[in-house]
Amino acid sequence: PGAPVAALRCAVAGAVLAVGAGAAASASACSLALALALDVSSSVDPTEYGLQADGLASALEDPDVKEAILAPGGLVTIAVYEWSGRWQHEVVAGWTALNTPAEIDALAARIRGFGRSHADYPTALGHAIGFAARLLKEAPVCDRRVLDISGDGANNDGYEPLHAYRNFELQDVTVNALVVGGIARPQLRRYFETTVIKGPGAFVEVARDYRDYARAMKRKLLREIRPPMAIA
Repeated sequence: PGAPVAALRCAVAGAVLAVGAGAAASASACSLALALALDVSSSVDPTEYGLQADGLASALEDPDVKEAILAPGGLVTIAVYEWSGRWQHEVVAGWTALNTPAEIDALAARIRGFGRSHADYPTALGHAIGFAARLLKEAPVCDRRVLDISGDGANNDGYEPLHAYRNFELQDVTVNALVVGGIARPQLRRYFETTVIKGPGAFVEVARDYRDYARAMKRKLLREIRPPMAIA
């Protein structure tokens, strides 16, 4: 009977290993770690801040965006933070796995209810990107890592984005931008195109103003979550 028992033990061990491997694969099946950075520098007034926060929340709640997040093809996990001066960074929501509509709604509600962290500091884009590098280190292992940074002005404090890219571990991170006011100020859009975005397929989305933020953010999220996609 020794041989059959040994064979059974080998079979059980093989099954356990297979289940463990499957669980590990499932646990690591993350398609996207997306960090969303919101501008709270002094150029953003209280009304504009409200439109920005509500615009991001509304974009996440949009049925098309929810469908993209929850579509087969891997987990989407999102973190949100506010940025302004060199040291003024505040995490609104840590890394959040979005598996259900309820989890997306809860993230949107947290963004709406957070309240502005800073209001009186300049625009330190390089430092905002450096902060994202540290935040992305805490993200789960995913196929893609993306920073989505919103702003309405060029860097005017601290080091430039180029220095952040030279000194932080961002080699495999794609950086996209949402430029508020980029239609009336084409030079600002050009600044983000030449100085801020980086990586394969990186792009700039433009909002006319903060009232246009939700529309622009929806387009941006759809393009980031499941690229390439047809966007209406």
